[in-house]
Amino acid sequence: MATVLLVGAMIMLSQPGAAYAAANASTVGVVDYQLLVNQHPDMQKAIDAVHDADDQAKKDFADKSVGMTDQQKQDLGAQLGKHMDQVRGDLLKAIADKVDAAVKQVAEAKGLTIVVPKSFVIYGGTDITADVLKVITGK
Repeated sequence: MATVLLVGAMIMLSQPGAAYAAANASTVGVVDYQLLVNQHPDMQKAIDAVHDADDQAKKDFADKSVGMTDQQKQDLGAQLGKHMDQVRGDLLKAIADKVDAAVKQVAEAKGLTIVVPKSFVIYGGTDITADVLKVITGK
């Protein structure tokens, strides 16, 4: 197996244009993933839900910490913090799953075999961010 890879590499090196041609025929897509997540229609609802959960956690801490020792307050704070992390994670995962599905839909329609974040790419690839955004927003 290593011999086959070595021979393949030697052939590519002996024909510099072959690597360039292969890259140009690439089926790699790129997306601005952060933009897609931030522009998702559910993002504002998620932000509002996190703020509400944070307000509730602060209220719970104030109500439950009365009469507690410093260690108990610290433990309660850690427990509420862990709950907040879970809330944030669940809300963001739901949005990321929807973005991923839209990326997959657009990539398949365009015949792309791989899509990577735009920030990972120095040169090349087909930017499908606008097309994915249209799927996400319905516009």
